[in-house]
Amino acid sequence: MKKVVYTKIGGPNSIEIHDFEPVELKHDEVRVRIFRAGINFADLMMRQGLYGSNPDFPFTPGYEVSGEIIELGEGVERLEVGQRVIVMTGFGGYSEQVVASTNRVIPIPDSISYDAAATLGVTYGTAYHMLVHLGNMRKGESVLIHHAAGGVGTAAVQICQALGVTNIIGTASSSKREFVESLGMRFVDRDAEDFVMVCKDMTNGKGVHHAIDPVGGKHLMRSYKALRNGGKLYCFGASAAVTGPKRNYFSAFKMWRSTPKFNPLIMMNSNKAIFGVHMGRMDESTVFESHMMDLAKMLQQGKIDPIIDSVWRFEKVADAQQHMHDRKNRGKVLLDFS
Repeated sequence: MKKVVYTKIGGPNSIEIHDFEPVELKHDEVRVRIFRAGINFADLMMRQGLYGSNPDFPFTPGYEVSGEIIELGEGVERLEVGQRVIVMTGFGGYSEQVVASTNRVIPIPDSISYDAAATLGVTYGTAYHMLVHLGNMRKGESVLIHHAAGGVGTAAVQICQALGVTNIIGTASSSKREFVESLGMRFVDRDAEDFVMVCKDMTNGKGVHHAIDPVGGKHLMRSYKALRNGGKLYCFGASAAVTGPKRNYFSAFKMWRSTPKFNPLIMMNSNKAIFGVHMGRMDESTVFESHMMDLAKMLQQGKIDPIIDSVWRFEKVADAQQHMHDRKNRGKVLLDFS
């Protein structure tokens, strides 16, 4: 069985493919043959030693996979061999096989492709958890989406539109203008425009109801200022710490140093809320399962349609991650383990 291994802190050249013997199943576990594994920006940060919650090196990354159950452990009742599933692995998903507890395994219908399924866990799950579960987003509200051309960004805009929210502002680099506008967003050039002013101008000076921010650092405060009274800010990343394929200590320190410290007593005056979101660290499996069921239904009904930027053979994982470092992806990037 082959796995992708982060051998040490470094650039994409620190990634290797290793052979491992399959482990024995424990009670209430299943073995899944992997077809697709999702790449998330967090994976790039882990490789650079900037994430803070990954295992010690060497380790295999990968939060989310889609595949087929090939073996059941003792005590497994609700799942079957041959069943198509999503697995929230936490770590270890960049592999030909994974072993997972049944509470991390979600069955999917035959009508959902392995490509689409591999986007639902982190990408769509994060967007749904922020805007719907935490934000209680409603028709007629306004949303600011940063990194609008990325995996979570494209998922968020589709979820917004499925729920009747059309006042959507998306920031990205100038090269992605046409793509972002094709998704139905008001494009904001992140390098040439002030998104706070755009948000105010498009909402009669009030600001947006929701802002999702994967950038971190001082960028968070600007997103906070783009909110209206009662608005909600969701922080789910720190891409400002990553400026290239290799770790940049200065950028990482600058990001952490410039992260604002919000004072709840001051926030009371504007009724704003801030949420930190990390789907890989969610303990409530029932909440996640509910999200997946809702998203699978939306997918089957044609209300969402995952945008797949590219699918790379797992042996080319270093190239796939460099593709993301270069900010070339438009939508989700996947690894093929079939």
